[in-house]
Amino acid sequence: MTQKAPPLAFVHPLLEAGRVLILIPAHNEEAAIGAVVDEVYSLFGKIPVLVIDDGSVDSTAAIVKGRGARVLRLPHHLGLGGALQAGYRLAFELGFEYVVRIDGDGQHDPRFITAMIDAVTQPGVQMAIGSRFVESDEGHTSLFRGFGIRLFRAFLRPILGKPVRDPTSGYVAVDREALEVFSKSFPLEYPEIEALVVLRRRAFQFVEVPVSIRPRKAGRSTITALKSVYYLVHVMLGVLVNILIFDRRRWR
Repeated sequence: MTQKAPPLAFVHPLLEAGRVLILIPAHNEEAAIGAVVDEVYSLFGKIPVLVIDDGSVDSTAAIVKGRGARVLRLPHHLGLGGALQAGYRLAFELGFEYVVRIDGDGQHDPRFITAMIDAVTQPGVQMAIGSRFVESDEGHTSLFRGFGIRLFRAFLRPILGKPVRDPTSGYVAVDREALEVFSKSFPLEYPEIEALVVLRRRAFQFVEVPVSIRPRKAGRSTITALKSVYYLVHVMLGVLVNILIFDRRRWR
């Protein structure tokens, strides 16, 4: 069942106060990024929006600047993890208290931003995950990707000490404690799952917020079946290495 987007009854006080940064990683998203920024501004006014242009060779940066949003242009294509760490580090240095990440392809409905902020401002919560699967597993993704997500759930359950329904979601909000951690060190290649483990190893807590995911506004995903298999193996190995390194440091 698709999660119904909430009506926008108000602009969140933290957004109005400029304490929240909307972070949008983008690589060659000229066909979609303008509409994403426009939608955020149409809902919330001119709140702080930062687009990380991850070495795009198209007009992504120019389109963002034309909308009045800030853009950080990386000199080389670092990949998602590198782009996010650059954004988190700048957000931390600029003094933002919360960061909400949405993707530049239009799949993340910004009407859920207020719910994400409400979740991550709960006492003892450092991260909120926008989850497609809180209420149902149906109709959200392909059969193969669905299998991968179920595998990750089973793999992460004993590591995290609690279930996570949508471990690969890129719709994420963090508070300043998590922001400080991510500004110093962040998983580079496939960051969503490893970031959960990094925070959990510091006794940080996360919650999941029901959201809906929309079709891309333009283009198509570059994740093929072969890349999906590589993703599964690579992420699980990365998580295991992270655990081994952490445990070795703890016992020293």
